[in-house]
Amino acid sequence: MQIAGFQWDEDNRVKCQKHGVSITEIEFVLSRDFAISPDEAHSETECRFQAIGKTEGEKYLFIIFTLRQQEGDTLIRPISARYMHKKEVDAYEEENSDV
Repeated sequence: MQIAGFQWDEDNRVKCQKHGVSITEIEFVLSRDFAISPDEAHSETECRFQAIGKTEGEKYLFIIFTLRQQEGDTLIRPISARYMHKKEVDAYEEENSDV
């Protein structure tokens, strides 16, 4: 799937930055290789996804996002983002040690 960019507005900017994560970090992670899985528990009204990836500074981010269509383009709309806790990072790295 070809992604044309990101969809930001005041609502998702504020929610994503609530945990100290910058817009630049979110876009960096979602512009590179990252682990992705469906967020079935929160996909009642739209398909949501969970992403895990590393920032340029090597911090792990956990991001919830959806895809939106705008003028024929597919955009990533981040919904929330936070740094992962050490226990989460350790579990993720152990589970993905062969990657």
